[in-house]
Amino acid sequence: MNTTHGSCLCGKVAITINPEKKIFDACHCGMCRKWGGGPALTVHGGPKFEITGFDHITVFNSSDWAERAFCKNCGTHLYYHLKGGDFHTFPLGLFKDTEDFKFDVQIFTDHKPKHYDFANATKMMTEAEVLAMFGGK
Repeated sequence: MNTTHGSCLCGKVAITINPEKKIFDACHCGMCRKWGGGPALTVHGGPKFEITGFDHITVFNSSDWAERAFCKNCGTHLYYHLKGGDFHTFPLGLFKDTEDFKFDVQIFTDHKPKHYDFANATKMMTEAEVLAMFGGK
């Protein structure tokens, strides 16, 4: 398993993930760009992950189908979660030792502003393709 440890800026929330693959993605949707000031670079948590410091976490219901969490002490973004399931993505920057993770896919590419591009060759998915993948949420 690919156990990776991370935390928020202040250290009050710690996260351990076990991604099935050492990959990360970029989301160009308007919510992710507004939330983080640019595209969200995230890694999937895998089927088993651990979070400690729940008393320092605030959850924001960003849509009918998803929620986003952050540390209420330092403001660090902690995860994106699809409601009603176990799908969580976590900001890549939370974790140590991710230099060998591969940039795999970009999603909501039809929402990406023209003022930036990544040089990496990745799979590119539109909003319609992403929604179809998750059952039309």
